[in-house]
Amino acid sequence: MNSLLDDPAVLRELIMDHYQYPRNHKLKEDDSYASVHMASDSCIDDITVQAKIHGKTIEDICFDGIGCTISTASTSMMSELLIGKSIEEANQIIENYYAMINEKEYDPEVLQEAVALKGVSKQANRINCATIGWKAIRQMIDESENKK
Repeated sequence: MNSLLDDPAVLRELIMDHYQYPRNHKLKEDDSYASVHMASDSCIDDITVQAKIHGKTIEDICFDGIGCTISTASTSMMSELLIGKSIEEANQIIENYYAMINEKEYDPEVLQEAVALKGVSKQANRINCATIGWKAIRQMIDESENKK
């Protein structure tokens, strides 16, 4: 799989698949979900991300709204990666994702399909798109940790 994630065509395919068929793309009407609305000043991105965090575990993540290809794919990948993870595991994944986006050392194994977005670091105008959903989940994790 690693060699496939070096193939630009495979990376494009992964991004397009998550854009056209986003995972967890429906908000819940459930008060046990935290919710964060994020909008971009420089793009069409206007999304709401919800997360159900119980104890030290992210039980569910979902999102909806209007987003460009990069923000939709990124948020879809993020939701798949983090559902079922402990807060500690999620923080490690988030840190690796931001390291990748900022062209720092990261562990591609931890990011799985999200490494498809590694090229975003070369497009400064797309970095906000690639991180908008990740910022939302980080905010919800921080808020859940501060409640304790």
